[in-house]
Amino acid sequence: MPRILIVDDELSMRDFLKILFENEGYEVFVASNAATALDVAIKDPFDVVITDIRMPGMNGLELLVELKQHFSDLPVVMITAYASPDDAVQAMRQGAFDYITKPFHVDELKNVIRTAVQRKASAEKNEAVETFAGIIGSSPEMLRIFDLIRRVAPTPASVLIYGESGTGKELVAKAIHQHSKVVANPFVPITCSAIPESLLESELFGHVKGSFTGAVADKPGLFQQADSGTAFLDEIGELTPIIQTKLLRVLQEREFMPVGSTKTKQVNVRIISATNRNLEDEIMEKRFREDLFYRLAVVPIRVPPLRERKGDVPLLVDYFLKKYSELFGKEVQNISSYGLEVLMDYNFPGNVRELENIIERGVALETSNIILPESLILSRKEKAGSQKEPLFVGAQDERELFDRGMEDILIDLETRMIKHALEAAEGSKMRAAELLKVSFRSFRYKTKKYEID
Repeated sequence: MPRILIVDDELSMRDFLKILFENEGYEVFVASNAATALDVAIKDPFDVVITDIRMPGMNGLELLVELKQHFSDLPVVMITAYASPDDAVQAMRQGAFDYITKPFHVDELKNVIRTAVQRKASAEKNEAVETFAGIIGSSPEMLRIFDLIRRVAPTPASVLIYGESGTGKELVAKAIHQHSKVVANPFVPITCSAIPESLLESELFGHVKGSFTGAVADKPGLFQQADSGTAFLDEIGELTPIIQTKLLRVLQEREFMPVGSTKTKQVNVRIISATNRNLEDEIMEKRFREDLFYRLAVVPIRVPPLRERKGDVPLLVDYFLKKYSELFGKEVQNISSYGLEVLMDYNFPGNVRELENIIERGVALETSNIILPESLILSRKEKAGSQKEPLFVGAQDERELFDRGMEDILIDLETRMIKHALEAAEGSKMRAAELLKVSFRSFRYKTKKYEID
């Protein structure tokens, strides 16, 4: 049963909120002042705290700061009868989950508390899952990959990892090596597209002295360096037909011939490859050998794009926040509830690599101890053919525009925008105002003007 702590100096408000949330199935505790609430919370943690702002002694904003120092992930909802834009901004910057003014709608408060409790439960579930060999994820998609890694790693089977750019294919390759029987031996990665075609054969198979201009000494290639270990070939789809033929020999015969040599070398190496291409299409187009594909893809592993495992976003955000806060010497340890919603609604065309870039930039730009939406800079590029229908249309044509008039159309548009924002914000007027980029005072005025609950 979720536990709620209610802090208010007015007895009537404490009693009202206690009865309200007990009827909703919560275990409710009350405190008449911030100091008492802080002592109670430290001794026996809660799932969410609801606190008034203006109280004798320590006020609600000071309590918020103290609570966040002890419990950085504790949702704290601020309520007040004295709406102040400055208080609202300060509360959100200090990490408040939401800011609600009295008199409030009961359903609005219920929705905010329900969302806060769910968010905390989700965060605790994520924290309970340890990273797997440096890979962060607790979604069903990633758990299946972790299970597959555990099963395939002890075998010498070749593995083909495929997925979009930025999904973490090299991390999967390293995890396989770390759980293999040759973990004490070398893991040698090479990005096939990063090496000029004229040098790739030498990089993979090595060369002997005098085999070409500049070959002043024998040089071991990737496979010789990875002998008894693992060779990781990233962007395998970029290999030329000649290199594909030679790689096939390595897989079939476990031997290769350095450039300029007449003698073969024996090698015992496990090959893990990765690609962001559809190799089956490449086979159909005669750009990739079918026999090589089946040798490489004894065990295929698909790494899903981030948009297919949105449940991992909060966990990844937390990891990158800690990483870059420490790197930049900052105290940015959290992200605002709306900031996280912005990320959850984004499709991440650049996947985990893009999310890391967004958080790194956000930590660098943020001046408070919590990342706010304005510090999150997302890509504006749209894929061809993915244009959406207009969300709000004021008038279908000129005739309707002139028949109804500008005032009537603007009122209708504003009403629909406000209702849409309230739905997206799960009834929170504070977050709906942020979504529409208007002040909370202006938003509240318009909801009353248009009689929107």
